[in-house]
Amino acid sequence: MSNAERPDEPGSGDEPRGVPRRRPPREYRPAAGMLLVATSELRDPQFRRTVVYLVAHGEEGSAGLVLNRRTETAVHSVLPAWAGHVAKPQAVYSGGPVQPSGAMCLGVSRGGYYPGDGSGLVRVAGRVVLVDLDSEPAIAAATLSGVRIFAGHAGWGEGQLATEIGEGAWFVVPGRDDDILTGPMVDLYFRALRRQGFPLAWEAYRPSEMERN
Repeated sequence: MSNAERPDEPGSGDEPRGVPRRRPPREYRPAAGMLLVATSELRDPQFRRTVVYLVAHGEEGSAGLVLNRRTETAVHSVLPAWAGHVAKPQAVYSGGPVQPSGAMCLGVSRGGYYPGDGSGLVRVAGRVVLVDLDSEPAIAAATLSGVRIFAGHAGWGEGQLATEIGEGAWFVVPGRDDDILTGPMVDLYFRALRRQGFPLAWEAYRPSEMERN
């Protein structure tokens, strides 16, 4: 053959025989119930390797809660009435840098139940609900499989989240109801990426040291 690249050699523009072609990851749009998974392009240490559950998204902005930032604060020390209804670990989670002194609560309703008006619950997506912490815990939690309490939240102004996604700071992937109550032994960042399939799943194996460089 001439000096031109052989069809099966790397650099020829074609995948070698027997190797599946890479497909670009499916692109999802942000919406309530979706996850924002931080990429290595996101340099803000507050959001490094975070998984954010979007509770609201619209033209005026977006709001979400970081699901994988547990604090050392026990729920019973700040909201004792809710302590018995919180999924393990029974700790407050850091939901984000906006209004860190405020509290928000997410719950997962039992299968087949959807909240009605006046129940202290507002549906977000699927079986995930926002819980009014001023409501009676025993009544609000009666139809829930568990709740998670967050200090602060993450927020974006008009067009800000779209800009960050366009810059490659976030992967937007579907959320699952059970992501909300993920246990302490589960790496939610790894799990959320790994279940996306090739090629996005490979990001789950990126060494954390590489992200610092």
